[in-house]
Amino acid sequence: MSKLLSMRDAIAEFVPDGASVALGLQMEQMIPFAAGHEIIRQKKRGLTLIGPISDILFDQMIAAGCVEKIIAAWVGNVMMGSAYNFRRAAEEEGLTVHNMSNFAIALALQAAAMGVPFLPTRSALGSDVAKGNHFFYQIFSPFSPKESLWAIRALAPDVTIVHVQRCDREGNAHCWGNFGIMLEGVRAAKRVVVVAEEVVAAEVIASDPNRTVIPGFLVSAVVECPYGAHPSPVQGYYKRDDAFFRQYHEQTKTKADSDAWLQRWVHGVKDRRAYINQLGACRVEELGVKQHAYAAQTDFGY
Repeated sequence: MSKLLSMRDAIAEFVPDGASVALGLQMEQMIPFAAGHEIIRQKKRGLTLIGPISDILFDQMIAAGCVEKIIAAWVGNVMMGSAYNFRRAAEEEGLTVHNMSNFAIALALQAAAMGVPFLPTRSALGSDVAKGNHFFYQIFSPFSPKESLWAIRALAPDVTIVHVQRCDREGNAHCWGNFGIMLEGVRAAKRVVVVAEEVVAAEVIASDPNRTVIPGFLVSAVVECPYGAHPSPVQGYYKRDDAFFRQYHEQTKTKADSDAWLQRWVHGVKDRRAYINQLGACRVEELGVKQHAYAAQTDFGY
């Protein structure tokens, strides 16, 4: 059965107000900006955002008033430093922030994926990351030597949204490049929305089964959205738009500036096609792959 939906319908159905949403799990690449922008346009409220390094997407959703809580290792503009809306919300507006490490979030998602309440780790011992943080609980190994460990509480998002290069209409997805903690986030979630640069025939996906990193039975909805991760990169499709990150940093220093930015790039465009038209053909062409690096042909025959 085809799970192909428009971005509008997928967000409306699978991201209710008050949901916990995992985004940006692939570190600095393939961040699902188009999905985040649709969440903003639909004025979703009370969300908990989960991710390792979310870059500027979390900042935009905070600026739009969508977010009540953050569970993250870092929120900011990786290239430029501070994320001004996140700082304003955390320092002045009472945004709840659970400070994690990248590895702690990975363990929390992996625990949920495994169906266990926690996973043990030495990570964060000797640091203040666990101080006042209900995701950490001190335990002692039952085996000798009975060392002190942290138990990391399981974290199961209501929905995980990921961006990939391609998938079929049932959600079987090919992805290559840096996975980050995408696989943990997909397996931990109650619902999964896969956004793809292109939706291809099932035969294309079946021709390379080892690259099918997300099986369709885990997927609730499929959205075809070219350039849906811009300004972050998608390996094999387009590079990172460094200029966009610099411009965002300069154009969101005040609340009024951020509101104007959202009006231009989110509220002022009805969908991703309009967003890309505003970005401009010359800029889109400049971001395209200039030097292809293809994998060697693989023979699955007998």
